[in-house]
Amino acid sequence: MNKQLCRFLAFFAVFMSFVTAAMMPVDARADDDRFSAGGYFRIGARPDFQGGYSKLGLWNISGRLLNETQWAALDMRLQLLKQTPGTDEIWTSLHAKIEGGSAHGADLLNGALGAFSLTQLYVKAGNIGSKDIVWQVGTLDFYFGDLGLYDMKFAEIFYDTVGASLTWSTEKTDLLVGIGDSGYLKNPQGYSPVLTAGLALRVKPKDGVEFGVGGELMYAPAVEANTNSPHQTRYMPQYADNTSNVQLRYEDYLRHEVIENFAQQVGESDFSNRVKDVRPDSVDAFSFKLVGYLGFGKLGALKWNNLFFNFLRLHPEQFYEESYKGETRKIYVSEWTDERYQFNLGDEMNLEIVKNRFDLTWAAMFGYHFDKDDTISASERNRLIWSAVVRGQVYFTQVTHLLIETSFAQEKSLNGNLWRSKADSIWRNNKGLMDARGLEYGDLDVRNTWQGKIGVVLNPTGVGIFSRPSLRFMYGIQYSNAHNAFASNNLSEEEDLLNYYGTQAMQSGKDNFGPTRHLHHVLSLEAEAWF
Repeated sequence: MNKQLCRFLAFFAVFMSFVTAAMMPVDARADDDRFSAGGYFRIGARPDFQGGYSKLGLWNISGRLLNETQWAALDMRLQLLKQTPGTDEIWTSLHAKIEGGSAHGADLLNGALGAFSLTQLYVKAGNIGSKDIVWQVGTLDFYFGDLGLYDMKFAEIFYDTVGASLTWSTEKTDLLVGIGDSGYLKNPQGYSPVLTAGLALRVKPKDGVEFGVGGELMYAPAVEANTNSPHQTRYMPQYADNTSNVQLRYEDYLRHEVIENFAQQVGESDFSNRVKDVRPDSVDAFSFKLVGYLGFGKLGALKWNNLFFNFLRLHPEQFYEESYKGETRKIYVSEWTDERYQFNLGDEMNLEIVKNRFDLTWAAMFGYHFDKDDTISASERNRLIWSAVVRGQVYFTQVTHLLIETSFAQEKSLNGNLWRSKADSIWRNNKGLMDARGLEYGDLDVRNTWQGKIGVVLNPTGVGIFSRPSLRFMYGIQYSNAHNAFASNNLSEEEDLLNYYGTQAMQSGKDNFGPTRHLHHVLSLEAEAWF
């Protein structure tokens, strides 16, 4: 049975279990509203004549509008024991969410079911032990809110975790405590347990003000004889007297030349006898995440302001494979990837400038990402990023609106040149020396990106920047100092020295890098809705 059919049957089985329960006879269900479903979708056509994949920019740092692809989600709930407000009766409900990023004819996957997954499945139960406590077993994803203009959730915990939690609620506070296992999402190459524990506290001291703090700690113990548990590859010579000078370098890991470097140091003639000395050492691994939130509003023109932050240590990676002269080894990288940190801060403010005529929303984000292990390569692991997005919406009528948005974003590499200013920038690295082997990629250590978007929006449900459904007819334009800062099809990050697809190369018969492009624009016909 092929994978597509298996995915379809799994999807169909989950969906039909809810539908079947919802369609039970009334006398068996006692009432007719135990089942409910909601969801979200966005779909659009953006013909791209400049070689991109129908996105204005590379990612949401310039705002989500025109920088996101298709998405659909179906969130279902079945009340097994219906909740009766104001009583101490036990209640329980089953929840499932299926979502993914593809639609027929709108992207390369063409709506394939493999692009969708069951991202949430859990049971909730209340009035067990205390009327103020709600238990949850299953997936535990929790977040305080998100930056709507970016579609980013900085204050989120338990995204990877399956386990159990309880939420204790009073009039002004909500306390969530959870514990579980994050091994399957943290270790996509093979399961090993990642024990996870965390909590989140939300406080509402008065109307119009609330704040929250939270965090999670993840620990992956060394599991004996489990090839998927945390390990670090080392040169561990059998004959210490004649291999004591063999050095394992971080640069060899970056270039995936750990085995080749070992062969060069011990000698090619002795390599086949000594390659067994390249082997893993079992270690423990841990990571953490701290989050915070402040919300306030209902102050004149200010509807609401959300401020989020997080500080986290990413969980170490597992391994990759290297081959050299017929020898293939798993190279374990736990200690090379366990010092990757991020600090992210985001704020969004919603303003009603002229009632029922003009609303304004602005958002800004800042990120400092650093890798203590890597001091030699240009990568997104060592960077400073910041951006600001401003969106205004003019309401000609209750339904017909004009949307205008602009943004500016800057990404700065802290370890050298990460981007290219021209198609042939591979030749323009520091001091005129090219490095096609992977430590630098061009001649820019700062990428600046400006975007502008304008279009007509039809909102059947009335005014509001976040009113849905929305039918949008948009034009977007982007200018970046980096070459091809919009394409996810290897036009921007390809390391090959030459590009043979330029028209001039076909005409002249000479090597050519193709055109340099800093300007990108798209038209978009799209729809977005909550239901």
